[in-house]
Amino acid sequence: MALCRALVDARVKAGLGQKDLADRLRCHQSLIARLESGQRRVDVVELVVLARAIGFDPFEVLAIVETATEPDHRI
Repeated sequence: MALCRALVDARVKAGLGQKDLADRLRCHQSLIARLESGQRRVDVVELVVLARAIGFDPFEVLAIVETATEPDHRI
C-alpha cells in the first residue's frame, strides 16, 4: 500500500485530480482509481509513465516502497 499512498501523494502535490491525470495519460479515471486503491498493481513501465505524467522521481517512490516493505514479505 506504500506505493498507492505515494502515488496519491505525488498526484495531489502536483495539483492534479484523478481525472486530470487520466486525461494526461489518455486513459479512464477508473484506471487511476484502481491503481491508487491497490485494486490493480503497477508495473515498472507504468510507474515510469506515471512519474513523467505527474512529475516525480520514480526512484524516490521506490525508496519509499522499499522502506515500507517487510524483509520477509512474500510475493
